[in-house]
Amino acid sequence: MGVRSEVDQGTGNVVVYINGRFDFQIHDEFRRAYAEAENSGSSFTVDLNGAEYMDSSALGMLLMLKEHAGASGKVEIVNSKAEVLNVLKIANFDKLFDIH
Repeated sequence: MGVRSEVDQGTGNVVVYINGRFDFQIHDEFRRAYAEAENSGSSFTVDLNGAEYMDSSALGMLLMLKEHAGASGKVEIVNSKAEVLNVLKIANFDKLFDIH
């Protein structure tokens, strides 16, 4: 469970992997995963393949990441399971983020 991140050395894209529950309990861990990534640019991918659950605090964390990326930054969300994807769509996050 938890959060881990990797930086693509060629592109500088930061990939943040979520495992388990994506809720307020991992707030600090999630923020550190993208804020402290070495050699990071303004391109981020949040991989939700391991996320079993997402609540409203997770939506807020995604918005904070989008703000961190800046106006010219890119944030994409990938590999969401059906239940998590449904939460994202209900919140209209498919209009704010690239979701694959």
